[in-house]
Amino acid sequence: MATRHDEELAAFCAREWPRLVGALRLAYGDQELAEDLAQEALEGACRRWRRVGAMDHPEAWVRRVAFNAAASSFRRSDAGRRAMRRHGPDAIETRAPDPELLAVRDALASLDERPRTAIVLRYYLGMTPAEAGDAMGCSGQAVRNLTHRAIRRLREVLGPDGWELATMEEVASDAY
Repeated sequence: MATRHDEELAAFCAREWPRLVGALRLAYGDQELAEDLAQEALEGACRRWRRVGAMDHPEAWVRRVAFNAAASSFRRSDAGRRAMRRHGPDAIETRAPDPELLAVRDALASLDERPRTAIVLRYYLGMTPAEAGDAMGCSGQAVRNLTHRAIRRLREVLGPDGWELATMEEVASDAY
């Protein structure tokens, strides 16, 4: 028999899974890695649900755990970065995506990790600069600076109207 605790946890996981996987896929360009990191973070939330569920923003805790796990993984071995540079995020595609969405995804992949993470947290997950800063372990002002420079770089790569080509949800989509 499911308890209220179990029902809250199941609802939380069902709600957070798709957005967390989408954010991680945008940030790191790899669906499988995104799913692994999201699963690891949500599994940690399940183990500590009494404490995590009592937080004002348990989703922020899960995001921080997932992005920290990614950073730790990349610090241990930069093989993932080398593979990303070699193959790019489109190596996992099974059919030809919309060229405009592909351009946005490629432009995101060309950003360094921290600015790309700031863009994903702000524009895909809709976090405030302060919330994104908490997730990244920096200040809200640092996130604003990273985001500003990243958008300027994306506009250089995509052209003045390129940043408006697609929503982050379309770019993160597994539809293609």
